Amino acid sequence: MFVLLLCACCAVTGHAQDKPELKIGGALRFNYNYSSWKEGQKKRGGDFGYDVFRINAKGSYKGIKLNAEYRFYSEGFGGMMLKQGWLAYDLSATDEIQLGLTQVPFGIGPYNSNSWFFSMDYYVGLEDDHDMGLKYTHKGDRWEYALAFFKNAEELRFGSNSDASNSRYAYDAGTYEDADGKAYRNKEVNQVNGRLVYKVGDEGQHRFGLSGQFGGLYNLDTEEMGTHYAVAAHYKMNVNHWGIKAQWTTYGYNAKAPQGESEDVVALTAYGAPYLVAAEASVYTLGLSYDIPVEWGPISNITLYNDFGYLDKAKKSFEDSYMNVTGALVTAGNVYTYFDMAMGKNQPWLGPVWGDALAQGTPGADWEYRINMNIGYYF
Repeated sequence: MFVLLLCACCAVTGHAQDKPELKIGGALRFNYNYSSWKEGQKKRGGDFGYDVFRINAKGSYKGIKLNAEYRFYSEGFGGMMLKQGWLAYDLSATDEIQLGLTQVPFGIGPYNSNSWFFSMDYYVGLEDDHDMGLKYTHKGDRWEYALAFFKNAEELRFGSNSDASNSRYAYDAGTYEDADGKAYRNKEVNQVNGRLVYKVGDEGQHRFGLSGQFGGLYNLDTEEMGTHYAVAAHYKMNVNHWGIKAQWTTYGYNAKAPQGESEDVVALTAYGAPYLVAAEASVYTLGLSYDIPVEWGPISNITLYNDFGYLDKAKKSFEDSYMNVTGALVTAGNVYTYFDMAMGKNQPWLGPVWGDALAQGTPGADWEYRINMNIGYYF
């Protein structure tokens, strides 16, 4: 279908490009962190090491465009993974169609956050997610909208009931075995997405948006199809040096799991380490930022920000999750450095509990903190 669409568009527009174009870029990043719940690390004064090396490729020839990004993390952080990789064709100056591993049109884009840590939506699979499918986008002066169909999330194993690979950039339904030996095993399939944004002011200084997604949730043990959905409303503002990102999201997973498995949780996976999340919840996020242009040697801009996130779980006996990140992004030529003070409660990346933090949580959990500095050279 995609090939036929491209051929038809080429025939109508007569678009041609004599020479192929290819641009190669990427980034090398290092990371320092000091975590309140890691006693050994605190005694060492934190740890500083390798984060990621990535390669970006953008190309075009005869109207067909390519955009790909491959990342190399450490083995303990998921190893090698394709973040995105798609082909595209411009139907007009405002309309484009993409095929491949492309960003899911949902919520504030491209990121519902200012910090290196992303927002709470990311950790439940609803920020900067990329899935395999076909997407149509329109970007006009006042209206932006996108429609997409995703056959599935990143698929690296093509067996009859193979588990979703844990080596992925964004969170998707996967497999997790709990302390009782129950293995929650699902895959996202046949998902449809829609996103609508209305822009107000010069260059869209104010953006109001609605998003929705609905898809199948295939259980690898029962071989039955459940469902999952998400709905969001958002507001984004950029006026002078100020920025606001506010979003409300609600989601639900209905897995056709084997008898004995809880219907109140579902497994998500990314970066080589799956965990459980509440099957139904609402997410509230608010991000504030302020840009300060400067001329300090190579430093040209400092962005101050605070991102807050709250995961309100539908099951009353579950403990809700919180995170707050206060920090600054320093821009110096091609070097971008994030200085973050991240705090969390029942948040797996910001506390001692991993598997259940976003699911049942821990009653009486303390706020934990992580001092983080990420330095990246982008080329």
